[in-house]
Amino acid sequence: MKLRNFLVVFFAVAGSYASFAQSNLLNAKTPEEIGKKTAAQMNADNDKPLPYGYVHDRDVLMGKTTCEIIDLDERVNFPLYFPVDTANIGKERRSLFDVLLKGIKTGKITEVYTDEYFNTKKTLKDMAFTFKFVDTTQAGVDEINTYYDDYKSGKKKLDAQYINVKELGAQDISGYKIKGYWYFDKRQGELKYRMLGICPISPEAKYAGEDNADVIDLFWIYFPSIRDVLHEAKAFNDKNSAMPFTFDHLLNARRFNGVIYREENVYGDRTIEEYMKDNSQMQLLESERVKEKIRNFEQDMWNY
Repeated sequence: MKLRNFLVVFFAVAGSYASFAQSNLLNAKTPEEIGKKTAAQMNADNDKPLPYGYVHDRDVLMGKTTCEIIDLDERVNFPLYFPVDTANIGKERRSLFDVLLKGIKTGKITEVYTDEYFNTKKTLKDMAFTFKFVDTTQAGVDEINTYYDDYKSGKKKLDAQYINVKELGAQDISGYKIKGYWYFDKRQGELKYRMLGICPISPEAKYAGEDNADVIDLFWIYFPSIRDVLHEAKAFNDKNSAMPFTFDHLLNARRFNGVIYREENVYGDRTIEEYMKDNSQMQLLESERVKEKIRNFEQDMWNY
C-alpha cells in the first residue's frame, strides 16, 4: 500500500512538471491557447540559473585553463545546432547561435570581444561585413557595362535581381570554441570546471555554403555574463520533450563533446596543432593526454 501511494504521488508530481514544460499544450482547447501560461505556471517558471559558489584563490589547489572545440557534426552536439530553419517551427525552439545573435542585437548581451582573452570589445557594427555579403552578379556586371553612361549619370538603377546577398545563419555554424578553467577545490575536495568564454565559428558570409571554406572566430562572449539569457532559452531534450534543457544547464553540465586544442603553457599558449603538425591522429592523442592529466590529478589525491 505504501509503495502504491508513493507511485501515485510520484506520477502526480511528474505530471505537474510536464504540464508546466508543455506550456498549456495538454489543456489548450484551441491552437491559440498553446503557450499561454497561467499565473501559477509563470510564477513557477520565474527561476534563475543556479549561482556559482564563491571560490577563494587559496582554495584552488590546482588550476588549468583549456580551450576546446565543439564539432556540430557530432550527434551528441546536435542540441546546440538545431533547429536551423525557424520558419516552420515554434518560436520557443531556437539554436544556440540564434539565441546569442538575438541577445547581441537586443542589447541583452554586451560582453562581446574579439578574442578569448577578452581584451578588445566588439560591436555588431564591427561584425557587419562578416554576417552579410552583398555583391553584383556577372549578369549585373554585364548590364552595367552595356548601359554604363546611364548608370553613371543615375538615370538607371541596378535591379535587385542583379544583386547577390548572402547572410550568415545558424545553418552555417560549424562549431563552437569554448574556454574554461579546470580547478581542484581543496575545501570541497573535488575537481570542478568553470566555463569562461564561448565563440561560434563559421566561414564568412562571402564563402557561406562553399565546400572546404576556411572558418573564422565570429566573436567571443564572456560566458558568466550571459547565463540569464541562456537560462531563458531551451534546448531540445530527445529523451523527454516535456522537460527541455536550458542552454545554461546544457553547457555547465558539459552535455556535449569537445576536443582540447590548447592548454595554457609557457610557450605563449601555443596550440596543439603548432607542435603536432600535419598529424591529426597525434593531435587527438595529445588532446586526450591533456584531458587525462587533468583528471588524474583528482584521482591521485585519494587512495583506494
